[in-house]
Amino acid sequence: MEPRYKRILLKVSGEALAGDKKTGLNYDVITEICKSIKKCADAGVQIAVVVGGGNFWRGRSSGAMDRTRADHIGMLATAMNALALADVLESLGCEVRVQTAITMQQVAEPYIRNKAMNHLKKGRIIIFGCGTGNPFFSTDTAAALRAVEIEADIFLKATLVDGVYDKDPHKFDDAVKFDTLTFSQVLSEELAVMDSTAATMCRDNAMKMLVFDLSRPDNIFDAVMGEDVGTIVSE
Repeated sequence: MEPRYKRILLKVSGEALAGDKKTGLNYDVITEICKSIKKCADAGVQIAVVVGGGNFWRGRSSGAMDRTRADHIGMLATAMNALALADVLESLGCEVRVQTAITMQQVAEPYIRNKAMNHLKKGRIIIFGCGTGNPFFSTDTAAALRAVEIEADIFLKATLVDGVYDKDPHKFDDAVKFDTLTFSQVLSEELAVMDSTAATMCRDNAMKMLVFDLSRPDNIFDAVMGEDVGTIVSE
């Protein structure tokens, strides 16, 4: 069976890497996520990953701290997560490169789009850290931007919910799940799936997104193979 998508951008939240601990890194959880990513790579899929940093730090909830500095700390948190993911993927036999939007050459390559494309064509998994490298932009926006830049077939947004709902399913029993959705609906109805900058980026560049539940890590592989595992968002 052939994968439906040949090149993907996978967004993994920092919270997902923490598992039940909520903070820090849970290597058992990370290993299961990485096994599913490896299955995709073994099927011939070109894979880029953007990681969040919420398991270590959230700039927007940093209180009185200067927002720019708080966001810079958040970018460093994503770099830690990128290195952790790379370590586990390499232990599973994958060839991996970490690229960061803030230069830190002792631990990662700087983000260079042409170099990233070359890595993908050679079958290497790329992990993008440090978001866009700019404050005031979320890692969702970074993921949307990188998906467009590397010409991904789809942006896979792995979350802690099994799709997009009209309201928070953890709080409301009558929340209704969408099977398909447009980015214009996400924006006009203010659905809490991603920030407006990320949604606009996807809409304006015709990037398709699949939102699915990462609590079952094999959903990554199933999504790549075209299984019905979440909500498709496209314009």
